[in-house]
Amino acid sequence: MKRSRSPPAARRPVGPPSRSANARRATPDRADRRRLVIQPPVVTEDRAAATRRRLEAVWRLDAARIIARVGRIVRDVGLAEEFAHDALVAALEQWPRDGEPEQPVAWLTTTARRRALDFLRHRQMAGGKATEIGFELDFLHLARTDEAAARVDDGLDDDIGDDLLRLIFTACHPILSPEARCALTLKVMGGLTTAEIARAYLRPEATVAQRIVRAKRTLAAARVPFEVPRKAELAPRLSSVLEVVYLIFNEAHAATSGEDWLRPGLCDQALRLGRVLCGLMPGQGEVFGLAALMELTASRFPARLTASGDPILLMDQDRGRWDPLLIRRGLDALAVAEACGGPLGPYALQAAIAACHAHAHRPEDTDWVRISALYDALAGVSPSPVVSLNRAVAVSMAFGPQAGLEIVETLTGTPQLAGYHLLPSVRGDLLDRLGRTAEARREFERAAAMTGNVRERALLLARAEALRGTED
Repeated sequence: MKRSRSPPAARRPVGPPSRSANARRATPDRADRRRLVIQPPVVTEDRAAATRRRLEAVWRLDAARIIARVGRIVRDVGLAEEFAHDALVAALEQWPRDGEPEQPVAWLTTTARRRALDFLRHRQMAGGKATEIGFELDFLHLARTDEAAARVDDGLDDDIGDDLLRLIFTACHPILSPEARCALTLKVMGGLTTAEIARAYLRPEATVAQRIVRAKRTLAAARVPFEVPRKAELAPRLSSVLEVVYLIFNEAHAATSGEDWLRPGLCDQALRLGRVLCGLMPGQGEVFGLAALMELTASRFPARLTASGDPILLMDQDRGRWDPLLIRRGLDALAVAEACGGPLGPYALQAAIAACHAHAHRPEDTDWVRISALYDALAGVSPSPVVSLNRAVAVSMAFGPQAGLEIVETLTGTPQLAGYHLLPSVRGDLLDRLGRTAEARREFERAAAMTGNVRERALLLARAEALRGTED
């Protein structure tokens, strides 16, 4: 009997049952099959550009959440951001070709987490001691399979609020300089690129990039824990966080250099950070105080510039252009701060001062006596020469320019105000109101020489020029 030429059953490929000869004859030949292959979609420049724009919008809104979730795994801000950016690059490559996922944030988060878990697995296989660099080996144990990784993902999602707090407390750690804290916070919490941060602060991109790199290295070298500070450390650490947000907003509110008086992009970032903190720390009065201060101050932005971009002083602004939504948000946040109990902190006191301006529909309706009292309270809890200078302005409006000038004269030799342009600016204004125009003009010229902002310099020189020929 002739032996069958069929291959042994064990060597047959696993697949569908064998087809009949007729079915085989009906199968397209190799050339036909080549013609039936589905070609991948052509990635046009327009499609790639549209994907990039959508990704940028997603990243701007959700970068902090993605980085925070990955940070929970790797316990390192620098590594967490690196893996999140890896996911962003993967999306730029894959989405134009394969189509965008229904849940882009979930896609980016999952991709970044998998990169992080792969990294940890490789370190463990290479004999690295993950615990020595702050990693949690529990994640490696749990995430051996995709199913287990999904369970880890679900657990991390439950704690996203805590993860965001861990991220911002780490980025704002006092071991870093204020400049480094601001840059790193804008990068990981605001989703800004290094180029955008550099433009916002009018610094070379390379300088900002180095500042961020050094900040990450400093945090890693010091083994700063990726955690929310415990009760004993919370107050000073929270103060550092609020200081960073306030510094970002201050640069937006009155740019220290360059040609623009305001920087709306930085303002939006500071407002967003303040609102995020309010959602994460509902029992902290000073968090709401800072949010109220920023909302109320930002409400005046539409009235602070002429059509050509020149600054308009507070008493000359069209108050009908103030943003009513931001005023309402600010007043609501201030009410929460006051309801938290205890004496108001420095941010809440400044917000209360801003609220006095918001309640005044006309400049002459401003309650300067109350503002003076609030500055007295602010000087008690947060004494500084700048607070005293602002208090002098309020006192001058409530009780006359001579009363304000007497306070200013006590500040003229203060080392902290040696290069502060607002000292001669305020002194010039008070001297002008007292009719001492020659002295006032010299003070305005001195202030103009001190400021680094082009628009502010022009305003001060214009005030000096307006006094020329009217000297006493």
